[in-house]
Amino acid sequence: MADSKTFLGTEPIGGLLAKLALPTVAAQLINMLYNIVDRIYIGHIPGEGAMALTGVGVCMPIIMVVSAFASLVGYGGSPRASIYMGKNDQKTAESILGNCFALLVLISLGLTAVLLVWSRPLLLTFGASENTIGYAVSYMNIYACGTLFVQLTLGMNAFITAQGFAKTGMLSVLIGAVCNIVLDPVFIFVFDMGVPGAALATILSQAVSCIWVLAFLFGKKTVLRIRRENLRLSAPVILPCVALGLATFIMQTSESILSVCFNSSLLKYGGDIAVGAMTILSSVMQFAMLPLQGLGQGAQPIISYNYGAGNGKRVKDAFFLLLKCSVIYSLLLWLSVELAPHLFAGIFTSNPELVEFSSGALRIYMAGMFLFGVQMACQMTFNSLGNAKASIAVAVVRKFVLLIPLIYAMPLLFSSSPEAQTRAIYMAEPIADILAVTFTATLFYFQFRKALRPFAQKKNVV
Repeated sequence: MADSKTFLGTEPIGGLLAKLALPTVAAQLINMLYNIVDRIYIGHIPGEGAMALTGVGVCMPIIMVVSAFASLVGYGGSPRASIYMGKNDQKTAESILGNCFALLVLISLGLTAVLLVWSRPLLLTFGASENTIGYAVSYMNIYACGTLFVQLTLGMNAFITAQGFAKTGMLSVLIGAVCNIVLDPVFIFVFDMGVPGAALATILSQAVSCIWVLAFLFGKKTVLRIRRENLRLSAPVILPCVALGLATFIMQTSESILSVCFNSSLLKYGGDIAVGAMTILSSVMQFAMLPLQGLGQGAQPIISYNYGAGNGKRVKDAFFLLLKCSVIYSLLLWLSVELAPHLFAGIFTSNPELVEFSSGALRIYMAGMFLFGVQMACQMTFNSLGNAKASIAVAVVRKFVLLIPLIYAMPLLFSSSPEAQTRAIYMAEPIADILAVTFTATLFYFQFRKALRPFAQKKNVV
């Protein structure tokens, strides 16, 4: 790509966003298959599928934490690298890439040790019961061995997309997902490994993706290259990246904390079936979250590069196009879930009781999803502009200020029966979403105008 250093600032916004966002959305949907394909196959294991699905579902919060560390570094460093590319400062951009790579390796080693030593107590804390802990431990102990592959694949792939190589970033994920789809049934059913087979298929697939990502970033086709001289950690380089990545980190780790809150409350009022339904609900939520993140990642190089280059009009145009696409997607998904919840629930389990229970819960849990496109577009744009404080604020308010208190307050307000209390717990999500969108949109209005003001004084873009 001969003009890869300038095309982000010159090509038409609509075509450019389509070129970058379609592969990143596809990559997020494909990435979602890593865990969802596991759950689909596990949920259909004869005789024990429902309980095995619940056990593996308890592993998801820990897997989210592992992924969150990759996002802390990757989605904190990559926008800054794009901004410096916009400033035509290749040296600093490559220094950011090298530092982030080194930090991801160190984090991977620490996480692997923690997961191998403390997986059982962690899983019990995250909602495993005596009926499901065996499935959860067998999955997590194998998954932990692939932590390095997960960290480098997710964290470093963000730098591929940030340079405008969206198709290459999509292929990074596609290669691993195809491997996972092929290996899952082989290990689970043909070799009769069950839940451990699903975990083994996942980490082997991530290893293949990792090799692809690193081959590109060490190779000649990339604009920013991993170089030995940039692998020594430097506080002035890495700390701003970590600060910017904190919002995404908080957003993803809070999902784990929320899972503990949801699972403990649901286990108390609704039992294992309510926890099993939560596994399905969180999987369907990924259908919303990950494509919206993919849209944001597609817009990120455009917004970051042009913000660094001082082109406020292109920043503004890119955001409003991102907002429009995000709102349309969230509205369509909301309609689909509300009209056909059984279809979504049936993807993950063949147990009639669990399908019926999950369908009713889905309608409640996803009731506020039609507004979520606004939340994600604003939050991703905060990150693209390097506005760490605002990005962290919207993440903290939605999860910690609103949702967690509501999880515990709602069953106290609807205490007529355990069934009513269980439904009330699911209601916490849409109430928090509506309130969070109101806060985020208000904050964004003022912060976005502030960010564009220096350009407006020159070119009258606001």
